Amino acid sequence: MAAGREAAAEGAARRRNMSQAAWIGPVAAEPAFDAPREHKLDIRFTGSGSEYFRIWIVNLLLTLVTLGLYYPWAKVRRLRYFYGNTLVGHHPLDFHGDPKTMLRGYVLVAVMFVLYSVAGNFSPVAGLVAFILLAAIWPALLKSSMQFRLANTSWRGLRFRFVGGLGQAYAAFLPMFLPGLFFVAAFAAIDPEHPPAWYAAFAGSVTLASLLVAPWLWWKLKKYQHDHYAFGPWQTRLTAGRASFYGVFLKTFAMFMLAGALLATLIGLVAVLGGGAWARGESGGMLGVLMGMVFLFAGLVVVQLVPRPYFVSRMQNLLWSRTGNESIRFGSELRFWPLFGLTLKNWLLVLLTLGLYWPFAAVAMQRLRVEAVSVTTQVDPDELADPTRGGEGEAAGDAAGDLFGLDIGL
Repeated sequence: MAAGREAAAEGAARRRNMSQAAWIGPVAAEPAFDAPREHKLDIRFTGSGSEYFRIWIVNLLLTLVTLGLYYPWAKVRRLRYFYGNTLVGHHPLDFHGDPKTMLRGYVLVAVMFVLYSVAGNFSPVAGLVAFILLAAIWPALLKSSMQFRLANTSWRGLRFRFVGGLGQAYAAFLPMFLPGLFFVAAFAAIDPEHPPAWYAAFAGSVTLASLLVAPWLWWKLKKYQHDHYAFGPWQTRLTAGRASFYGVFLKTFAMFMLAGALLATLIGLVAVLGGGAWARGESGGMLGVLMGMVFLFAGLVVVQLVPRPYFVSRMQNLLWSRTGNESIRFGSELRFWPLFGLTLKNWLLVLLTLGLYWPFAAVAMQRLRVEAVSVTTQVDPDELADPTRGGEGEAAGDAAGDLFGLDIGL
């Protein structure tokens, strides 16, 4: 009897549970957290050599006619063309720099450069003082240069920013002046016409030390730059270490030595052929001219057309493949051989056209380097907001970058 009552109770409980399940429905499963969706932003360059040629030739003529005063307007036109034809995710970049502001910066930097040159010609001690003063303000100018360039660059209406501090700029840039400071200080302490015996050994030691620390100095510069690029809520950082920079420099040096060996072989062959011609009593005048042209071109190959494209391709890939953060990452796949071939083609055509091919070469190089870069984000670009806007910096910094050949871009 008791067993029958227990079985009946269990049956009733099962019927109640089934009824409740039919009323409530199945229990909801635990929510699944999917990985953030990645957004790939393709980069394309749509400029053409013929379009840029018209801008370039007008800029060149007006800069010459105005004795250089038109250069800030020429630079703004150039940057607006190249930025406007760089499409990131089908949206172009834009440059907003004011030529009048840039002109004041160029005049200031030109005055500083003239004063430095005059001081160096006046006396070695005055040159040393001028060099120290230039080194003291140079990091501030470079920081301002990067701040000015990025604050005047936008994408989809949002301005870029550079958020590096002044103290960080001095820590990154001042070590670059130490080799020059040693040279200028030693030169100011000796008689230039009768240098002492120790000066040659001193100069050689400083040069060797400079070569050994050059990768480290370059790493400090790029670390300062790539750690402080900002756009909207994002700030990038560079994860590449010193060892990777030394690797690129050493491989580039190996390429330089290989190119030098090929050049020495070429010179030896030309010398043997020339010696045979002179031994046969043939005229060596034309042969000497041809040899000079061959040596000149071969020297350009050694210095520019082999090691430089190798360094540019490897350094661009290293920098932009190791720059990013948790929400955005960059990549770069710039290959050496296409860059070498384009560099060789550009040099030949620029020489053959007496410089008129230059704008076509610039456009082709920009397209190759820019389209090798990729951007992947985990944030929908349509949801971005620009909560802060950094200062625009000083145009004098951007002028200093141009005057001394510094490139803060790719």
